[in-house]
Amino acid sequence: MKIAFIGAGTMASSMIKCIIEKGVYEKEDIVGSSPRLARARELSKQFGIKMMQNNAEAASFGDIVVLSVKPQIFSTVAKELKEVLQDHQIVLSIMAGIPIEVIQRELTHKKAVRVMPNTPVQVGQGMSVWTATEEVSEEERIYVREIFSSMGKELFVGNEDYVDMATALNGTGPAFVFLFLEAMISAGVHLGFSRRVSKELVYQTVLGSILFAMNSDKHTAELRDMVTSPGGTTTEALYELEKGTFRTVLEKAVYAAYKRTKYLGELSKEKKEGGQ
Repeated sequence: MKIAFIGAGTMASSMIKCIIEKGVYEKEDIVGSSPRLARARELSKQFGIKMMQNNAEAASFGDIVVLSVKPQIFSTVAKELKEVLQDHQIVLSIMAGIPIEVIQRELTHKKAVRVMPNTPVQVGQGMSVWTATEEVSEEERIYVREIFSSMGKELFVGNEDYVDMATALNGTGPAFVFLFLEAMISAGVHLGFSRRVSKELVYQTVLGSILFAMNSDKHTAELRDMVTSPGGTTTEALYELEKGTFRTVLEKAVYAAYKRTKYLGELSKEKKEGGQ
């Protein structure tokens, strides 16, 4: 099978890198499109793939057509693609907040996959939550799953609402982690460590803690208790976090991201309906 990437942003280039490195696709079976000539040349040189500036021409090449454009310009891009898409092609969307219903309607196309990957895809450690329309066969889903597995871990869900939930949790999640890392590193600098040393300490602490949790059958609360002694330093630190509603604020942040995702989805439906 051949694959075409419509749009050449960071996520598209990360996907291309993964599917080439893991042997899912040969370079000659991949094309991409970008309206910016400089970007097209950059990816062509980096991966040895064919790049073009015409979206419709690129889409006609692929058995799988990856929509990796900004959601705001999808309607414009859809007009370019709908005339060239064939029934056998699978449209695979990585656009945040655009429901499959809208993708099918705008493209007048039935075979569609919607996925929410995240930025750790760039190092092959992403988490991709995806769903597909009933027109995508079991055999085709196996192939789609292979693409996502090359990027890290994947999870198929039958209910598209879970993709919206994943957008809030694992799509937005890396930003929460990076903010936490930033705060921890700054705290280390405030204590007196150099930024380089503080960064090394924090990264290894977080990485080790995650691996420990993943390899343990204990609940995270039990793991936390293992580090917490009555009247100790960890107890004092956790008291400050709870007093500052750290847990509650984080839960509210995830829910706010979910509500925003649903809002954008409804907005995209209304725009389409208003134009009919």
